[in-house]
Amino acid sequence: MQAGKVFQQGRVSEALDGMRLDLAAARLFPDFSRARLQGWIRQGKLTVNSRSARQRERLRSGDLLVLDAELALGHESGPESLELEVRYQDEHLLIVNKPARLVVHPAPGHRGGTLLNGLLHQFPELAGLPRAGIVHRLDKDTSGLLLIARTLTARDELLRQIRERRIERVYQAIVQGALVAGGTIDQPLGRHPVHRKRRAVLAEGKPARTHYRVLERFPQHTLLKISLETGRTHQIRVHMAWLGHPLTGDPGYGGRPRPPTGGDARLAAALGSFQRQALHAWRLSLPHPVDGHELTEQAPLPDDMEQLLRCLRLARNKGKEEEEEKNDADTGARTDPS
Repeated sequence: MQAGKVFQQGRVSEALDGMRLDLAAARLFPDFSRARLQGWIRQGKLTVNSRSARQRERLRSGDLLVLDAELALGHESGPESLELEVRYQDEHLLIVNKPARLVVHPAPGHRGGTLLNGLLHQFPELAGLPRAGIVHRLDKDTSGLLLIARTLTARDELLRQIRERRIERVYQAIVQGALVAGGTIDQPLGRHPVHRKRRAVLAEGKPARTHYRVLERFPQHTLLKISLETGRTHQIRVHMAWLGHPLTGDPGYGGRPRPPTGGDARLAAALGSFQRQALHAWRLSLPHPVDGHELTEQAPLPDDMEQLLRCLRLARNKGKEEEEEKNDADTGARTDPS
């Protein structure tokens, strides 16, 4: 496919003073791997104060790094015809409603059939942007809204808004257990010390803050509205598991379906067939990256979560009816004059 032009720049902060060029570049240009940045340094495509430099050169606060290169995207990043639900679009950005089980980026084991492949087919101009303009991600089995830039200017502004926490991301989730009230989880997250593909609450981890509010209660489950202050990998999944209320259907963090008490066969079947974490990126709100107007988009819950909620409501209502009948029978027995 056609290579894309990359032009970015960043200035060395006091926090990066004295750091090697390749390490500082990885901080300033996080969209690219360190190996790729090292290659561009050797080619003179990544300069320091308008001159070529070695990757081991130590930088000083205020140094200007300029990346001016061609991004040769591999065959696994080629366009593919995929059905995408675009909820919003203009010449600067897109908001797409990603279905569950769709991988966002190509990776080992998922070289094709990803959201990125579909975006490149429907919007070929995205080939010129790092990661085809995708500025954040969702797990494969999380559904909902994703933000995509269509220009470098919009991309840079959206990344700045993410860093400054100006983009509001609100989710809906079905968790195990009956929560009485909402709250905030403020626990640092890092890579799991044993399971390297997972994350865990660790004292030495990066700050992570999650707010949750109860939307609907069931005897053994709760529907929550969840908003993020930070965007750590698996943040909602790990925080809710740490709280003792893992996401329903989440095998990675202890949310495998548990048979409901009371013997409700329909609910047991619904829980048993729900094979992903019950998490949906429901709403995005942000200042438009070009004109600044407030932009909000929502995506309704997908069919599998709606079906699970219907079964939870039926089981809850059935339980209430049975309890009322039992109470009526007990009252009748106490007042029976015979």
